[in-house]
Amino acid sequence: MRAVIDAFWRALADSFRPRVLLLTLAPLAVMLLLALGAGYLWGAAALAWAQGWVNGAGWLTWMLGWLGGDAAGQVESVLAPLVLVALVTPLVVLGALLLVALLMTPAMLRLVARRRFPQLERLGGGAAAWAGSVAHSLGATAVALLALVVSIPFWLVPPLILVLPPLIFGWLTYRVMSYDALAEHATAAERRALMRRHRVPLLVLGIVSGYLGAAPAVVWASGLLFAALFWVLVPVAIWIYTWAFAFSSLWFTHYCLNALQAQRGQAQAATKTEAKVVATPSAPAALPPASPPASPPESHPDER
Repeated sequence: MRAVIDAFWRALADSFRPRVLLLTLAPLAVMLLLALGAGYLWGAAALAWAQGWVNGAGWLTWMLGWLGGDAAGQVESVLAPLVLVALVTPLVVLGALLLVALLMTPAMLRLVARRRFPQLERLGGGAAAWAGSVAHSLGATAVALLALVVSIPFWLVPPLILVLPPLIFGWLTYRVMSYDALAEHATAAERRALMRRHRVPLLVLGIVSGYLGAAPAVVWASGLLFAALFWVLVPVAIWIYTWAFAFSSLWFTHYCLNALQAQRGQAQAATKTEAKVVATPSAPAALPPASPPASPPESHPDER
């Protein structure tokens, strides 16, 4: 846990560096274009669909009838945007995570490596590592999307909607960012060994990052509920998503590179120990102690 906390504070400090804050503008611009374009094309239709779903849900109709009057109308007008937020948020989170991994992580990795691990040798990298990172990210994202679709019916249970999506995004963050943090420096064997040995701490980092990435949904929902502030709150929410995953990427980078450096140090120490054992000549076998020379037999007086 000491290494996790140390990496946390280092990542938090790095996430507010002017260079890192400037890097967040690229994913923000892409996400804004996609979000605003989707909202312009399908926003009204999506909100109408959510309103129809709320009106057609039997248990919601019963609850609204129980409330009655103006209270039911107010709750009904709020529920449709919230349902839409619940469905759109996973897509926004996935988009922010992938854009940060593709557009920001390589630059932040070089920043951390240059400042903290200048002596750590790069044994990975190259076009193959970049292609492997993209393929790994897309594969993990496909698995996470499948898990999200399967878990949607359970979101109607109030406690589970606060647990299942962050857990899924936590697993995805753990898989994507651990791989990206080690892609430049670690060989495939080193990466597999490190992720196996540090699976629990890395999963904890991922789950915390998943909850951190879900927090801006409050701002996102406010942009739908308060139409006058929509054009202000939604960009703010998307930027918070971008910053949150940039911080998570820095957290994984600090932790993984520190763990890789320690792993290589242990491997080198073990290799030197084995080399010393092989090079040390074995001691000759101890000879049995020489027996004293036998004294001549004494003659008996009678024999003389």
